[in-house]
Amino acid sequence: MNNDRGLLSGSITILIGAVIAIMALVRGPWQVWLLLGIFTLWGLWVVLILLLPYMQQAKRHRQRQQRTRQLHAEGIQTRNFEIPDLGSTSSDDLLVRHTNHRILAYLRSAYPQATFEWCEKQPEQLIRNGGTGRIRVFGIDEFDHADVTLDQNANIKCDMVKIVPLSKVGGETSEDDATPPNRQPVDPRIWYETQGRSVLEALISDLNSRGHSKLTLRENGDICIEQGEDAVSQEQLNNFPQKVYWPRLAEVLESNGLAAEVTAQGIQVSW
Repeated sequence: MNNDRGLLSGSITILIGAVIAIMALVRGPWQVWLLLGIFTLWGLWVVLILLLPYMQQAKRHRQRQQRTRQLHAEGIQTRNFEIPDLGSTSSDDLLVRHTNHRILAYLRSAYPQATFEWCEKQPEQLIRNGGTGRIRVFGIDEFDHADVTLDQNANIKCDMVKIVPLSKVGGETSEDDATPPNRQPVDPRIWYETQGRSVLEALISDLNSRGHSKLTLRENGDICIEQGEDAVSQEQLNNFPQKVYWPRLAEVLESNGLAAEVTAQGIQVSW
């Protein structure tokens, strides 16, 4: 709108200059015709300036309608992704998410790329009763943990911690990547509505409160996030569709308001 006003003001200035020049330099019948021509051109220019934004908006609206009709024709329902309503979330989950946001703001005041993970099994108990609990932090080169102290006055204090092991473990037991049993053909849309939506919406709400903006769906159903240089599994999806269905599943995720991209590692989902 401000840009349109600037163009209109500039066109008026040009019009006034042209009218003064014609009246000063031209005499006789040609003066009237030139003035009419100038005013006609200026009027067309003003109409174009005023109508162009509405024409562009109408074009975008037609494109959205065409995309919606195409998705409906393919059997995909369109809806915007929304964080679940507060009424459907337990008070403990809400308490943890609010506290997560406060801790994240505290950390990012010094380390803008920081994210964190609770080391406590029941952080809601710590938050409700007060005390000191440990979190693991990522995106901070100098530290890998922090001790978070919460008191009864709702104050938060973080003491950064660097844990250095006395000796390194020689080897770690790797989890067996067992091949899942043979699966029946699945419809990605039906799978998402019946099994994937509830898990992803709850997990995304929690991850968003801890500073994350993306996750990866692995072939074995693991939902992983990046913690520093590592990919850490958060949840596992049952009966996750095979690779041949991933492009269709990405469309289903996008129709639900999420950004999805098929990669070599899996389906990367961001919000």
